[in-house]
Amino acid sequence: MNMIKSNRGSILMKTLMLAMLIGFLPMAANAQKFALVDMEYVLKNIPAYERANEQLNQVSKKWQAEVEALNTEAGTMYKNYQNEIVFLSQEQKNAKQEQIMQKEKESADLKKKYFGPEGELFKQRESLMTPIHEEIYNAVKEISDLHGYSLVLDRASDTAIIFGSPKIDVSDEVLQKLGYGK
Repeated sequence: MNMIKSNRGSILMKTLMLAMLIGFLPMAANAQKFALVDMEYVLKNIPAYERANEQLNQVSKKWQAEVEALNTEAGTMYKNYQNEIVFLSQEQKNAKQEQIMQKEKESADLKKKYFGPEGELFKQRESLMTPIHEEIYNAVKEISDLHGYSLVLDRASDTAIIFGSPKIDVSDEVLQKLGYGK
């Protein structure tokens, strides 16, 4: 019997604590301040970002043309090989096939060098964009500290945000902090 009273008391205590916790949750949530920033909008309004993007596009096109030139050369070598195959000895065929494979490998290696995960384009993008992103981050942090925001979400990249009040969007304030305000 004492055990039943003990369990009832424990259950009653847990229920009471849960009710108190649920009662305090709305107050805790109200104490948090949130803001949104539209990074696409901010970046579009920063001339250095647009210049960096244009520079990356130009170098990317140049490198892509180099890779395509090697692919075209390999394709031409293969067509020539197909046209000459009946006149070639087995040794000559093997040599031509080796040359074609070497040219294809050269193209693939160049593509990896320029466009691979740790390639030249990635490195250049990092060197050009990191300072801009750091500057934006610092401006957002200053604004967050000033207004007491606990969380700032990027409305442009977070698909989980269905609606965000324009009242909590600090994008223009970030641009002003960076010196690009209207």
